[in-house]
Amino acid sequence: MDAVDRAFEAFPREGFLPESVRDRASYDGPLEIGAGQTSSQPRTVAAMLRLLDVRPGQRVLDVGSGSGWTTALLGHLVGPTGRVRGVELVDELVTLGRHHLAATGQPWTSIEPARPGVLGLPEHAPYDRVLVSAMAHRLPEALRAQLADDGVMVAPVEGRMLRVTADRVTEHGQYRFVPLVESATEPSPGVQPKM
Repeated sequence: MDAVDRAFEAFPREGFLPESVRDRASYDGPLEIGAGQTSSQPRTVAAMLRLLDVRPGQRVLDVGSGSGWTTALLGHLVGPTGRVRGVELVDELVTLGRHHLAATGQPWTSIEPARPGVLGLPEHAPYDRVLVSAMAHRLPEALRAQLADDGVMVAPVEGRMLRVTADRVTEHGQYRFVPLVESATEPSPGVQPKM
């Protein structure tokens, strides 16, 4: 069992789902969490976390925190010496995610509302890791700029899962996500299901 498996065991998906779908928590597909958003497919979440290669003590940005599940998983991976900041566009999900996180006993994790026209939380950068759970049309350079020199970002771009470092971008399969809102002038469909 690796670190990602242990995180999944510590914080099962069902604790971050509405009661109406909790009995389907083991379903390996997206599930509704409200506000037109979904909790991502567990297999996809696990793959993204393994690509991200989070280590204890790291500073992590979770873009599209949804119901707080991935923020909690990241919190488990960094441990109490690390720091995880989630950011979410949908107010209803900010409230929900904060409620779920409070129950995890991980005070080094938090969720903040997204600001119009601002990707991520640049005021707290740099981050060792950035996880993006919404589809971008192009590599989100505003988030890449928030990485530490040796940082890693995992993000879906035009249907491809990318692992991004300062000097390299690699592709890791095809995935579908809701759109990433990249500017204040774009419509706000919300950020993908992040539990």
